[in-house]
Amino acid sequence: MLLAIDCGNTNTVFSIWDGARFRCILRTSTEHQRTADQYYVWISTLLNHHRIPLDINAVIISSTVPRVVFNLRVLADRYFNCRPLVVGKPECLLPVHPRVDEGTTVGPDRLVNAAGAYDRYGGDLIVVDFGTATTFDVVAHDGAYVGGAIAPGVNLSLQALHEMAAALPHVDVTKPQKVIGTNTVACMQSGVYWGYVGLVRGICEQIRAEYARPMTIVSTGGLAPLLGQGDRLFDYFDEHLTIHGLTVIHQYNKEQDNI
Repeated sequence: MLLAIDCGNTNTVFSIWDGARFRCILRTSTEHQRTADQYYVWISTLLNHHRIPLDINAVIISSTVPRVVFNLRVLADRYFNCRPLVVGKPECLLPVHPRVDEGTTVGPDRLVNAAGAYDRYGGDLIVVDFGTATTFDVVAHDGAYVGGAIAPGVNLSLQALHEMAAALPHVDVTKPQKVIGTNTVACMQSGVYWGYVGLVRGICEQIRAEYARPMTIVSTGGLAPLLGQGDRLFDYFDEHLTIHGLTVIHQYNKEQDNI
């Protein structure tokens, strides 16, 4: 079975893929101090709880936190006796090479989202990923990543507002009952919620105008369903888009005899 690891700035997702379906999807906080031994104890305990055999023979990693990759490599080598594929490294082949400015390093999560979205929805896409940052990825008709936009994440914006304005409390992201808030918390929730609805709508409209052909919008990330309530922002919501993309890239490398 394949262990697909999606390491983000806030959370890391471990998914077990048996070739036909995900047997288990596990989530933990991202901590660069965590050792390979600690990862193994955590994974093996939870898989035993789910009654899933620990017969992992392949590992693929996408990480936006470079310091975490070393211990994940050790995990694959020490406990699963395999050399992991790491998205963004030269030895990890992509189904279609990105078309961006020469010398540009594209975040591995964005490459994985492009591969997963193209496999499920075809080309001419905008992929909106609500993570620590809110990213907009443009996928061409042939599946190539061709650029996009990066905006601060919703929770990051709320944290900055709370920390930089002493009189403003920390609030949860929720859809307010009214746009016009009648207290501080309601005002903040309205500003953040409708502000991000407007941000997503505006950026997607500008991308579509510049791209000059019909495009499908695919969303992923925990806040996507909530923000989608405010307007018809997305054509599809795909909760597991990133880890699906990891299985697509792994399969491509397997077919190319790269692993």
